[in-house]
Amino acid sequence: MVDRSLYEWFSDSVVKHGDAIALEVAGDRLTYRRLDDLAGAIAAEIISRHGSVPSRVGLYGMRSLAVYAGYLAAQRLGAAVVPMNPAFPRARNERIVSDARVEIVLSQDPELELLKPVLGLDDETLAELRSRPATRSWTVPKPSDVAYILFTSGSTGIPKGVPIRHGNVSAYLEHVIPRYELGPGSRVTQTFDLTFDLSVFDLFASWGSGATLVVPTRGELLAPARFVVKQRITHWFSVPSVVSMAQRLGRLPVGSMPELRWSLFCGEQLTVTQAAAWQAAAPGSVIENLYGPTELTLSCAQYRLPAKPSDWPFPVNGTVPIGHLYPGMEAMVVGEDGRTTTTGELCVRGAQRFAGYLDPADNAGRFMRSSGATAEVHEGVEPPGEDLWYRTGDLVRIEPAGFVHLGRTDHQVKVQGYRVELGEIEAALRDQPGVRDVIVVAIAEPAGATVLHAVYTGDADPDGTLHTALGARLPGHMIPRTVTRWTDLPLNSNGKIDRDAIKKELGSNIR
Repeated sequence: MVDRSLYEWFSDSVVKHGDAIALEVAGDRLTYRRLDDLAGAIAAEIISRHGSVPSRVGLYGMRSLAVYAGYLAAQRLGAAVVPMNPAFPRARNERIVSDARVEIVLSQDPELELLKPVLGLDDETLAELRSRPATRSWTVPKPSDVAYILFTSGSTGIPKGVPIRHGNVSAYLEHVIPRYELGPGSRVTQTFDLTFDLSVFDLFASWGSGATLVVPTRGELLAPARFVVKQRITHWFSVPSVVSMAQRLGRLPVGSMPELRWSLFCGEQLTVTQAAAWQAAAPGSVIENLYGPTELTLSCAQYRLPAKPSDWPFPVNGTVPIGHLYPGMEAMVVGEDGRTTTTGELCVRGAQRFAGYLDPADNAGRFMRSSGATAEVHEGVEPPGEDLWYRTGDLVRIEPAGFVHLGRTDHQVKVQGYRVELGEIEAALRDQPGVRDVIVVAIAEPAGATVLHAVYTGDADPDGTLHTALGARLPGHMIPRTVTRWTDLPLNSNGKIDRDAIKKELGSNIR
């Protein structure tokens, strides 16, 4: 494997495919060469404004030419990119700027004030920069240098910074680009916001192969089949929630995406029901379910569904397996007693594992050290050695199809002394006529008892029929006290179902 920086992946395509279209966004269609020229002009302007080459560049914006060219400009300088979402509270973005030690912020909004100097990349500025002669010099970072820093939600309520190195991403791209046959002529969706790590696949699996990145609007994401056909998309990549939303709106007709070649899903559990609906709409597409936390560089496991639905596996929780790890990655499943087992917490190490959190204090307890068939939690705060396993916090079971994702370890709860996997209850409800999506949450009552509650979307009537159906399938301690129909399940900023918001809403209503 040859380590390349993110910009080297892009620049290689500039050399090989300079006249191919690299980006289509909001009416702009830029070739690789023109996008490279614009990135070079922005990079020069960053140095002019900052007075030197910054080590970390903030990126404030969404789905615009300025954002994509700005991302490349920072990479061209060898700086780490720190994406920020304008929809996030100002205080959160200011904390990110501070914690990541951002030196300059690139923004679509020239009036933005965010603790550090801001280079506004509005339309007028971009037009002026696009007219400048191109500069060809750029910095080549080392594989151990940080490519980007993303902030994930912390259990304490304080976002945790996750630095990902160029070597981590290079190992990832070396695997996914050939696996999905990406190259000139491929047209790839960009469904993820840049604060979501899966966006790095969209950008650099495309730009590292000579493919075209096609950026939908928010409205177009609600009608994926129409977007795929209109834009001649060959590679679709999104969270599974998009499938459910399109179904509910009647925008996923059978056979509506006949030319789609690849369909990738990640970010949350993909149910067999969702996969079947998508397969019916795109009968010629290969469907893969991907898995991976930010700390393991986008995704690190994959399961390809067989072409015939009759050959699909059907785990007890009704989700598509996450399958097997990528090359260069190792897995260990650890039970509560610290021994390796077939059902327990998934721990991973290898080429894509990050080198520790931005704040070393966050490293404590997040890694495992193994010895034979046992493992123990590593409480050190220092950067973890390569021998340590990252604790994903995800509960898995090893089955013939590989790993099956059962949910978070904190989604396995005890009710009346029994251990309960919430995913098994959700699968039982999804099997009922008229039920589409389901979330089951456990809420501690004031007296201390843990009580289960379910919400679902679909046409099934909440008239007690569902309770009766569950009673015929599950033991009493696994039947939710309430089963409520909602029009929609709330989503967070990354498009995932927001389990915490559901729990909060139910908890306030119950009390």
